[in-house]
Amino acid sequence: MYLIGGLLGGYGLYFLIALPALILGIVAQIKVKSAFNKYSKIRNYTGATGAQVARHILDDNNLQNVDIQPGSGFLSDYYDPRSNILKLSPSVYGGSTIAAAGVAAHEAGHAIQHQAGYIPMQIRSLLVPSVQIGSWLGPIIFMVGLFLAGNTGFTVSLIGLGLFGATAVFSLVTLPVEINASQRAKVWLVNSGSLLQSEMPGVNAVLDAAAWTYVAAAIQALSTMLYYALLLFGGRRRN
Repeated sequence: MYLIGGLLGGYGLYFLIALPALILGIVAQIKVKSAFNKYSKIRNYTGATGAQVARHILDDNNLQNVDIQPGSGFLSDYYDPRSNILKLSPSVYGGSTIAAAGVAAHEAGHAIQHQAGYIPMQIRSLLVPSVQIGSWLGPIIFMVGLFLAGNTGFTVSLIGLGLFGATAVFSLVTLPVEINASQRAKVWLVNSGSLLQSEMPGVNAVLDAAAWTYVAAAIQALSTMLYYALLLFGGRRRN
């Protein structure tokens, strides 16, 4: 059995692998909050709230069936393709700011992706059930396998690794989904006259910083998979 030695020796390796993604995630979160706080104090020139901006872009794309509702929390905005509901956090829903307009347009971009059958978004939606199970059950099964001896333990751990792999795939597929939604938002905000070109640096600062949080999440998931794989196959070689 290689569990004890592998775990003890693997802690340093794990932190070495995971630390860059952790640092990147922290920096990205700080940048998102900083940019949002800065541009949530600057009123956009039309005075439109985030809810009004989202409604405008949805109506322009024949998405009158998508309902916009106020949510709770800070930057908790999301679009639910199952119920066609767009939830906007209080500062976005009622805010007449550059930051609110950018975030609202980004979330509306997800509704447009849904309508257009954007393939990465379809893949992400299909992966949701697997991720909900694999993100917590995968590591448990993996660790159980490490306690077991021989080929049985290896097979069990391999199954756990595969289940957790859905989380990594989900994180990777999320990147084009989020980047594309931001691109749609930026183009529409300018072309529709909802924001002036001079206001777009604020939108770019908020949405680009948010994109880096998804990059960090993807790197973190891949790093964890790499650690598990090294722990599993490295221990097998030692045996």
